[in-house]
Amino acid sequence: MTESLRVLLADDHAHFRAGIRALLLTESDVEVVGEAATGEEAVERAAALQPDVILMDVNMPGVNGIEATRRIVSSSPHIAVLVLSMFEDDDSVFAALQAGARGYLLKGAPKAEVVRSIRAVASGEAIFGPAIARRLMGYFATPRSPTPANAFPELTEREREILSLIAQHHTNAEIAHQLTLSEKTVRNYVSNICAKLQVVDRAEAILRAREAGLGKAPR
Repeated sequence: MTESLRVLLADDHAHFRAGIRALLLTESDVEVVGEAATGEEAVERAAALQPDVILMDVNMPGVNGIEATRRIVSSSPHIAVLVLSMFEDDDSVFAALQAGARGYLLKGAPKAEVVRSIRAVASGEAIFGPAIARRLMGYFATPRSPTPANAFPELTEREREILSLIAQHHTNAEIAHQLTLSEKTVRNYVSNICAKLQVVDRAEAILRAREAGLGKAPR
């Protein structure tokens, strides 16, 4: 008789965990062996229970899901972490992959897709939901304008990229289309950039970017 896949649920929303638990109860080859409501609990219970797969949320109190994934994979590389999150921005996706996650799905994914993904990552596959796969393809297909490596070290690579596009006078809608992001996500990035650079508006951000050599049109 084939052994069941042992799954740990890590999410700070009890109702969501209950829904996933109920879903997995219908699968004869999957067993939920534990739950965690914080990243710290996920790390502790992963060490104690040694599950085959962890369904990991990104946004949890204290230690977040990215750091929890990093710690778990570092100490128990045989455990497959499958991120199940509301966040679809590039920073979250790439941070999860760099931390060692084997897959990334958005909450709201079809139930059959969640179950199929659990089995897939347990067998060593890398799994991405359709929305995440499109984002990854868009990210790698988009030409990158070179930016000075030492320009604005307080910004992330993505924030510098967006600042460069702002300096080329692209609108939020144009940036969203080019980088395969939502306009809301772009607005959030712009707000973060202005806050980090301590500028009051877009015009001042453009001036700072131009002074640093960003935003020059490709030759």
